[in-house]
Amino acid sequence: MTDFPESEWTEESASTASDADREVLAQHDPLGTDLASQVAQGTKSLLPPPRGVRKKKTTRRRSWTDGSIRSGAGPDARDPQPLGAALGRVIEERGWQREVSLRHLLDRWDGLVGPTNAAHSTPESYKDTVLTVRCDATVWATQLRMLAPSLVAELNRQLGQGTVTRITVLGPTAPSWKHGPRSVRDGRGPRDTYG
Repeated sequence: MTDFPESEWTEESASTASDADREVLAQHDPLGTDLASQVAQGTKSLLPPPRGVRKKKTTRRRSWTDGSIRSGAGPDARDPQPLGAALGRVIEERGWQREVSLRHLLDRWDGLVGPTNAAHSTPESYKDTVLTVRCDATVWATQLRMLAPSLVAELNRQLGQGTVTRITVLGPTAPSWKHGPRSVRDGRGPRDTYG
């Protein structure tokens, strides 16, 4: 590419110029303002701003295209969920429906066995479809043993067949009579009303 001063450019040089030279000449600004603006842009960051002109603070906006997916306007699985719904899903995923239902039912123990029996008995454990109930006296344990078949039927009706197969009713816990050097092995202790 050859530079042609403005005064030397003629029709004859236009016919001998290459296509690249013609393109440069068509984009050329004879006043030189394009060159001046390029120089000014290059030195802009090196020079301090003129007096009285404040430099704008550029705040960088946070990009929302960080790869995570945002929830839209409609209901979505990523939206906050009510605690009851979230717990219900966890209970269902883990297979705890039977145990949780049994606990809810046993919280209403007095509705199952009556308020008088409930005052003297408490459900103690549930394992392998066997419900263990502890009574505070042998009289109440006997009373609850008589109610056990109908209680099993009612629990299975409310919770599903096979949830409770047997109810074990225990009497009050007796103190240990095995102290001292002269205790008898396999001795039953005093024969009182201990279960």
